[in-house]
Amino acid sequence: MKASLLSPLLAVGLATGLFAENNTPPSGFTALFNGTDLTGWYGWGTKDPTELSKLPAEEQAKYKKESVEGFPTESKKGPEHINAHWKVENGELVNDGKGLYLTTDKDYGDFELWVEYKALPEGDSGVYLRGLPQVQIWDSTKGDPRGLGQDKGSGGLWNNSPGAPGKDPAKNVDKPFGEWNSFKITMIGERVTVLFNGEKVVDNAVLENYFTRAAFQKALKAKKEGDVTDPNDFPAPAFAKGPIQLQTHGSEIRWRNVFIREISAEEANQTLAAGEEGYTRLDNGKDLSNWQGAVENYEVVDGSIVCKPDKGGDLLSKEEYGDMNLRFEFKLPLAGNNGIALRTPLGGHSASDGLEIQVIDSDGYNAKAKKPLEPYQYHGSVYHLVGAKHGYLRPVGEWNTQEIEVRGNRIKVILNGTRILDADLDKVDLSHVKTKPKGIERKTGHIGFAGHRDPVAFRNFRVKRL
Repeated sequence: MKASLLSPLLAVGLATGLFAENNTPPSGFTALFNGTDLTGWYGWGTKDPTELSKLPAEEQAKYKKESVEGFPTESKKGPEHINAHWKVENGELVNDGKGLYLTTDKDYGDFELWVEYKALPEGDSGVYLRGLPQVQIWDSTKGDPRGLGQDKGSGGLWNNSPGAPGKDPAKNVDKPFGEWNSFKITMIGERVTVLFNGEKVVDNAVLENYFTRAAFQKALKAKKEGDVTDPNDFPAPAFAKGPIQLQTHGSEIRWRNVFIREISAEEANQTLAAGEEGYTRLDNGKDLSNWQGAVENYEVVDGSIVCKPDKGGDLLSKEEYGDMNLRFEFKLPLAGNNGIALRTPLGGHSASDGLEIQVIDSDGYNAKAKKPLEPYQYHGSVYHLVGAKHGYLRPVGEWNTQEIEVRGNRIKVILNGTRILDADLDKVDLSHVKTKPKGIERKTGHIGFAGHRDPVAFRNFRVKRL
């Protein structure tokens, strides 16, 4: 999805470039640093943040307290805790270049982050987004002695894979030492836009999950020759939520005006839908005149197509589609279950005669059902064939946005701006498939909704032939 992540509030900030008073947030933003102390922060490093979140609440609280005040036994390298290396001076956060990174108590999903910093020579730092490294900060004045791209300047997503979009900033706009630099960072789904000192240096690039990528690469190396490749074999994407971290090592760095604005589901959906051309909308918001199949089992409610309770079946398009890009919004009730029908023949069944992409409140269903879902039954999966990455649905009752791209037997699913499935169905080991959908061999068919007795709502259902 190519979409601008520049909000009206951000545009205003860029135009003025000033705040009424340091550490006083503009309208709509919250100050992460209060200008006087370290309230709201704890210490963490370059370490998977889910390791902490998996601990019992009491152990999490104990760790956070000790990470600020001091651990019972400090490392041999010296005290690592926050109070040993961080202080507040004249309304500025100051770090001496050592110790744990300042980490927000709160986790964030989609957001707009503003922050200013002032570094010294030899500095090497960054801003971690949802606990992931990182928007890079470093000294670009001495060339590139380590061959790491240091001369290209700050602002890039440095921990992305070599050659990946956004790894290097588009230009070097670091200010001279002694001057304040400013970041305005927007993250929606897994994509990040970085404005650095008023210049766009990263444009809507995927922030790779440093931690899952490393585990994935290790697993690849461990595979034996002849192992069957998983058709959905790619590292898990950026966490859906996580903390903001101010990283530092090397030399003193100062921070101020650390502000954040959480982006609502509605705003994120509008942003992700921006710039669409060549799409045809199939739902008209009034009736089901554009549809065929199980018409009597669906209704239009507040402009959305909804499966009637205790009803179901396939509601299908009038035309057939082959390669295409499909975009829509959906809202799930607790444990709600539905699907998107692809390549489905009229009178056939999507899951067996065509292909079905799962639309389901996976966690809610698992909590309610006696038997947990199979991997291929989680939201976004190709039913019977390939499981999607999960954990990226919005809370029940909120509108989600989804994109499905079909090119031959290559299917990609992007949920709320994050890729959760990217599979080549020709690579599926069918010997392990209990039910082989006929859609794997079809080139075209009808598209639509595969209802399963729950009032799942859909709107803005639009398609573009490829």
